[in-house]
This record gives sequence, C-alpha cells and structure tokens, in this order.
Amino acid sequence: MTITIDKNSGFCFGVINAIKAAEQYLQQHKTLYCLGDIVHNNEEVNRLTGLGLKIITLKQFEQLKDTTVLIRAHGEPPATYQIAKENNITLIDATCQVVAQLQQKIKTEVDNNPDAQILIVGKTGHAEVEGLLGQTKHNGKVISSLHDLENIDYAKPAKLYAQTTQNSEKYNEIAETIRLNYKEKGNEFMVEMHNTICKRVSNRSKEIKDFAAQFDAVLFVSDKKSSNGLFLYEVCKKQNPNTFFISSVEQLQDIDIEKFNSIGICGATSTPVWLMEKIMLLI
Repeated sequence: MTITIDKNSGFCFGVINAIKAAEQYLQQHKTLYCLGDIVHNNEEVNRLTGLGLKIITLKQFEQLKDTTVLIRAHGEPPATYQIAKENNITLIDATCQVVAQLQQKIKTEVDNNPDAQILIVGKTGHAEVEGLLGQTKHNGKVISSLHDLENIDYAKPAKLYAQTTQNSEKYNEIAETIRLNYKEKGNEFMVEMHNTICKRVSNRSKEIKDFAAQFDAVLFVSDKKSSNGLFLYEVCKKQNPNTFFISSVEQLQDIDIEKFNSIGICGATSTPVWLMEKIMLLI
C-alpha cells in the first residue's frame, strides 16, 4: 500500500501566523485569551488549550480588563477594538492580511460614499463576515444564497465583495445573477463586482480534484465546523467516490483500509499537517 499526503493541504498562511503568535506568547505566559476558536479544527484547538490558550466568547471578552487577547485570522469589527481600548485590553492582532486589506477596502468605500449599498457574498454569522459588516456600520447586506437577492435595491448602485474563504463556484453564480438582475432593470453599470476570494482558497478546488483522482481511496481530514472543509470534501467525493471524512484518528477503525492499494490524505485550509501525518502513521 502507498500512502501520500497532499503537499498543498494544511493551514493557510493566515492561520499559521495566528497559531505562531499564540505559541510565542504562551512560551512566556501561562494563559492567553482568544476571541473565538483560533481555527475551525477541534484537534488543533485542543492542542493549543493544552498550552494555555483559553477560547472566549464576545460576552466574556466584554467582561475582561487589563489582560491580553488574541484576535484570530478571521478579523473583528471596529467595535471589538473599541471595547479593548475602554477595558485596557492588549490585543495581539493576528487578522489575516488578506482579510485586513478587504476590511480597509470596504471601510474606504463607505467613508467615501456613506450611501453605498455594500453586498457581501458569504456565510451569515461567520466571524469574518461579521468583521466585514462592521466596516459598513452594519448597513451592508450579506448574500448567502440566491434567495437573498430579493433584499437588493436594484435602483441603487452596489458594490459586491466576497468573504475571502467563499468558494468560487458559489460566488460566480451569485455575482452573475446579480449582474443579470441589474441588466433587466436597465441598470447594468450600477453594480461593481469585486472577487475578493483569497487565491489560496480559490485554487484549492482544482488542486484537491487533481489529487483525489490519483488514488484508490482518499482520507479527507477536517473538522465539520469548517465551511471550507465541508465544501472541499464534496469536491473530493465527487471526483473519487472512495473518499472518507476524518475528524480524528479514532475514525480510522470504521474504514476498511486494507482493501485499497493507494491512499491519499488531504484536508482543508483549517487542517493541521501534524494530524494528517498522525493518521498516516496509524494506517
């Protein structure tokens, strides 16, 4: 049996930077608070909590004073920074550079045009989306599916952006439908499309499809909390029906591995490489 780990799988650079920031702080201190899960993977969160990381909610964050809190790669809205200032909280800001640039882009648009209709293709309630909405003073509109298009004012100019981890197929479908809707109203030039999906994320679909085609079976390693993971798993499964979703090493016992001659192991941008390596060693 041959076993191969996908060299393109594993944490994106934004998550890597956030985890490095947490590890470096915890080398000098016993405890570090993190506002929300540092990454959507329970195995990695459990590893870091063992080092002293404490995951907190926004409500808990509001009660803290005179301490240090990590802002994860997803980013936060301006209100979070204001609370930190008022409560004397030192922030370790690990917002992904791609997310930070998008936040600034939206903020600049709103500052220059307060009446702008800002549309964000993304998952309602997602941490990154909440941070982006904060730049619009929460006047932006989240488009999570075609059903949300009825909330758009097609008589008013609009700027369309995407959550950086949105899958490209979904964004393209929504963007094209919005364009056609504006065109039907005779306002085709009133909408500007900005595909702000991270290139690392947008390339993963093709990469994972090519990888999955090479093996008798694929072990897709991810947490079910990861939207990116759930999407890429479906891409993988469609390409190779013998694809199995694995969140922890214990799930290996439910798969008849021995009947396959070649195994590929891959994962999401929220999947730690060490977990894929651990699974490979236990096969």
